[in-house]
Amino acid sequence: MRLLLAAFLCAAAAAATGAGSPHAAAPACSLPASSPLWIDYTDATVPFWKEVFAQPGLVLATPGTGGLPAQLRAAGAATAYFDLTFKSRVGTTDVPADPATIVDTANKLYDVAVRSTGCSTPAIAENELFGASLTTPWSPQNAQYRANVLAFLRQLAARGAHPYLLVPSPPYGGGEAADWWRQVAQVADVVREFYPNVKGVAAAGPIVGSRILRVQMRQAIAAFTALGVPASRLGLMLEFESGAGGRNGLEPAAAWFEVVKLEALAARQVAGELGLASVWSWGWATYRPVPADADKHAAACVYLWARSQSLCDGPEEAGPGFDSSLTEGQLDLPGDVFCTLGAVPALAMSTRARLTALTGDAEVAGSALLALAASRQAVTVTARQVDTAENVVVGERFRGSRAAYLAALARAKATRSLARTVLADELRARQIESQLQVAEPTSAAVAAYRAAYGSTRARLVAAATPVDWLAGQTSGVALETTAPRGVFALPTGRDGIVTTSQGTVVVRPLGPSLPLAVFPATLVRRAIVSALVGLGREQAYRSWLQQQEATLQNAAVCRGDDVPAPLPVDLTEYLPFLRLP
Repeated sequence: MRLLLAAFLCAAAAAATGAGSPHAAAPACSLPASSPLWIDYTDATVPFWKEVFAQPGLVLATPGTGGLPAQLRAAGAATAYFDLTFKSRVGTTDVPADPATIVDTANKLYDVAVRSTGCSTPAIAENELFGASLTTPWSPQNAQYRANVLAFLRQLAARGAHPYLLVPSPPYGGGEAADWWRQVAQVADVVREFYPNVKGVAAAGPIVGSRILRVQMRQAIAAFTALGVPASRLGLMLEFESGAGGRNGLEPAAAWFEVVKLEALAARQVAGELGLASVWSWGWATYRPVPADADKHAAACVYLWARSQSLCDGPEEAGPGFDSSLTEGQLDLPGDVFCTLGAVPALAMSTRARLTALTGDAEVAGSALLALAASRQAVTVTARQVDTAENVVVGERFRGSRAAYLAALARAKATRSLARTVLADELRARQIESQLQVAEPTSAAVAAYRAAYGSTRARLVAAATPVDWLAGQTSGVALETTAPRGVFALPTGRDGIVTTSQGTVVVRPLGPSLPLAVFPATLVRRAIVSALVGLGREQAYRSWLQQQEATLQNAAVCRGDDVPAPLPVDLTEYLPFLRLP
């Protein structure tokens, strides 16, 4: 009686799915429960399948129904079915298959997949969707093709299979297309085929190359999640064929092995971040007319090794010249580190947070942080120098009231520590500027400055020691744009002490403060030349700083690959009272 009841239930289940497959009672697939699921394509044309892929811990997708799948499972691997001729089942965007045939065709493929995998819930890769980027409104032919694909996947899922739809191009999501993608994701996983510029990645090196791969992988997935497809129904397929989609002539072999390694590491990082369901590999076989690639065996071993060192000895197979580092360029950052910059001290998350509170923009804060790192590696300032600069600010801007100074910082959402960081950066900038060579201003430039700034205050003074705001002399015309404020507050003919960021200096005004235009051109020429040289050095400093920041970018490993842009950020715009004279 129990046998009859079991037979009745099996028959009822087969009728409910529209097929009476003799394989409906096959055991469930034993695929790993890990996330993401790593699946690698292999077939009888892969000459090294037995040496590299036939081992426990791997899931191997194969189109075969003969001895190969069974041999792979006997070696300890799990198997999935790879449908290489999907278009023969559903048609194309121009010539869709007869919709009346779709359910029956899907049932037949299910039966083939069950025979191949030896289980009733096979993973089935459908290679591949045509016209993913076609815009709406769809042509009648494409609309029918899309309906065929959806119906086919639904039937496979109804039979108990786990379909994976491979997609070679970005999805279009306007109009009815977005709903179609969401419907597909209800019954199948969507796997985006990934084709990086491997030569560009190799040329960029492990740090920038890894960043390029991760950013592009995230972008490929974001195109689907933006349509409402959950990341848990998405995957990536990495391409390792010899032609344009893969190696594409990259030499030497060590450079190709490096890219293979970096792709595996990038896929692991992005899949973990986003919660992707699967990562696939393709291209280990060699198909005509591309000539055989003698490095494929080693490349496959490197790929498996990068995922798990127990799967293959990648460095041994790759040979001399291969970089076996699994950490360079990877996002393994300590707790408070926002970016590592090679030999330069790391950028701290806490400092970025303080700069974000000041500027109101995390990206601006990141750029400011990068600029601080660039100047720090070039010039060192002492705590005493910063003390002097801070005393100048408190004395000139807050009449000596440290409480008022701290209150102003609090209103700006800045700490005293951050203020001292800004002051130190100003001091470093001045030191660097003083070392930069700029062209001597022309007579026309001097005349234009005098005309444009004729109303600027100027004063004839003498100083006890040479100062930069008198062009390195002890006497001359001090300009309001370059001299300390205190110069214009002193009484004429009497010595007074002026505090600057470099220290104090005794100054005696030799005349009253007057508009620049009042002074003879010959008398103010040296002061104007000094001012113009200062402006030129400021511009030269900005160019120098951007070059230094760009160099640091090439060494930067940042959380989420949020590498700061080398943008000009003047923090004294947010804390104007810190601007040194």
